[in-house]
Amino acid sequence: MSKIFFINRFFFPDHSATSQILSDLTWHLTGRGRSVHVITSGQAYDNPGARLRSEEVIRGVHVHRVSSTGFGRAGLFGRLLDYLSFYWSALAMLWRLVEAGDVVVVKTDPPLLSVPAALVARGKRASLVNWLQDVYPEVATELGVPFLRGPISWLIAKLRDLSLRSAAANVVVGERMRALLVSKNVQPERVFCIPNWCDDSAITEVADSDNPLKSEWKLQDKFVVGYSGNLGRAHDYETMLAAAELLRDHPEVVFLMIGGGHQVKDLAREVELRGLASAFCFKSYQPREQLKQSLCLPDVHWLSLEPRLEGLIVPSKFYGIAAAARPTIAVGDLKGEIAGLVQRYACGIAVAKGDGRGMADAILSLHENAEQRRLMGQNARKMIDEHAGRGRSLQAWESLLVRLSLP
Repeated sequence: MSKIFFINRFFFPDHSATSQILSDLTWHLTGRGRSVHVITSGQAYDNPGARLRSEEVIRGVHVHRVSSTGFGRAGLFGRLLDYLSFYWSALAMLWRLVEAGDVVVVKTDPPLLSVPAALVARGKRASLVNWLQDVYPEVATELGVPFLRGPISWLIAKLRDLSLRSAAANVVVGERMRALLVSKNVQPERVFCIPNWCDDSAITEVADSDNPLKSEWKLQDKFVVGYSGNLGRAHDYETMLAAAELLRDHPEVVFLMIGGGHQVKDLAREVELRGLASAFCFKSYQPREQLKQSLCLPDVHWLSLEPRLEGLIVPSKFYGIAAAARPTIAVGDLKGEIAGLVQRYACGIAVAKGDGRGMADAILSLHENAEQRRLMGQNARKMIDEHAGRGRSLQAWESLLVRLSLP
């Protein structure tokens, strides 16, 4: 039987989004009798100093953790060294383990891993599948990352495109991302859109009266506007801050920030400088077993994406919000991927980046109309159950990989 290899910097027990969906998929495949290996680092997303076991089997998945530097996400140069050291160790491990007829699935953490992985897959006569959570170097270029401009960015993009065209399949997480790959002359029949997912069997609606976090975090009698997950360079928080300032006269409205990311400290500093501390509550990442309670605590969630990054990134946190039957305020491009879903399924409100008044009005509208919130939350859960559930995505992945594994 051919083996399926996945490469990603993080895997269980790490709690990051890419780790969780990878864990779900690999466990699904082993449960269906497939031979699955994961090549990953020994680090955790928010703890670069962690040293997990180098070899172990988790729920039937053979986990190979390779060495890499541990500078973490604080600085760009340190992060680059972490990437390069992981490239070297992971590809050496892949070359040692993979055989002809195997399938190699490469994610995009670290970025551009598909370029060297394509060479290994070709040399070993294995099938390459690129699983694009984001599109580099375009993301880095749009975010102004040093050294990735001009001829260097052009060259890297050309090499990346070659790896996409040579792959047996490329899996993207949004339709705009699919259109982008096709525009780069990747054969349409080799591009598959399989949305990310959440554990929609575990994440279900919880009433306030049954949610211990409501009292534990002292949010009784508050209208909670939540954010859950990473707040990074790709996300806008200025629109939300402008809305918070416009809602100063509504002390019952509280902005709950759960998670971490590059911009959390900047946001916390701005909250203090603007005298908004009483309107904000900051909490760290919550354990996965408590995710249902933390996602159901807000009355409404907001998420954002810089408009220039549409088609390059899709905020997967949307699926957890929808599974929890909560409305979403999507801040960014009104024609963006999530804004389109929110409007198509009537499960939230889309607000343009920079429209603080529009976001404040959306919050007040949902605050004052419990029936509107209920219907939007109901529509969100219906979307998950009928169109975007975990089971559908896992089955699509299994069908693709089984087909590629056949002799």
